[in-house]
Amino acid sequence: MSTTSVPSRSSAPQIADRVVEAILAGRVAPGQRLGEQELADVFGVSRTLVREAMARLSARGMVEVSSRRGWFVVQPSRADATEAFSARIAIETGMLNSLDGPLPRSKLARLKAHYKAERAAIAGSDPGERSSLLGDFHVCLAECVSGPLLADILRDLTARTTLVATLFQSTHDAALSCDEHVAIVAALEQGDAAGAAELMRAHIVAVAAALGSPAPQADPLDPLRQALQAHVHATTQPTTRRPRRLFTDLIPPTPTDTRAPQRRHKEN
Repeated sequence: MSTTSVPSRSSAPQIADRVVEAILAGRVAPGQRLGEQELADVFGVSRTLVREAMARLSARGMVEVSSRRGWFVVQPSRADATEAFSARIAIETGMLNSLDGPLPRSKLARLKAHYKAERAAIAGSDPGERSSLLGDFHVCLAECVSGPLLADILRDLTARTTLVATLFQSTHDAALSCDEHVAIVAALEQGDAAGAAELMRAHIVAVAAALGSPAPQADPLDPLRQALQAHVHATTQPTTRRPRRLFTDLIPPTPTDTRAPQRRHKEN
């Protein structure tokens, strides 16, 4: 996360929401460490408040804690990915199928303004804004079709699938996602809720199908390790030493066992 300071007096829910927004924008990566002191400095709050925010995110499945290393953004498994996308299909198609007519013009206008912003972001140079807007379309749709409760649920689910797409190197094209959003809104404008639901199902399935292999995770200590190894190689001179005699050398050797050694099988 950026270390730029934000207005102080943030509450724990606000801090948690800002972290989720950063995940949606792709600015926080799976496995990234979230230092309590760093976050406290960024938000201008105490570490106690940061811990409360992290506990909220842990309950929402966004972060996990290590007793010795602190808080980390979760690294979803492929099973987690399947579950998250399946949940989104069930919720979003069910939400659309519950409609019994076209959306009000004001809500359609809001959705159209959103996908126009997506197009502008795709044409721009900020991948974070592009990722955030594409993910937030589903939250915006839930707010227009249902209400804040379902929107909050979808915000978390969309953030999880954003982590999945980052971790598994999704190849789904951003412009294609935007086109699929446009088609969903067009179906809603025609009063075709069932058609919109089917388009949404196809859209989420396509995003899930575009997942590739897990991205290699960088070792956060690698730069330090390389620097220290380089220093050791530069300063160490080869020397000839007599081999150290260990106390085990004083123990008489046992008779040679002629039996073939048993092989231990490695658990997979």
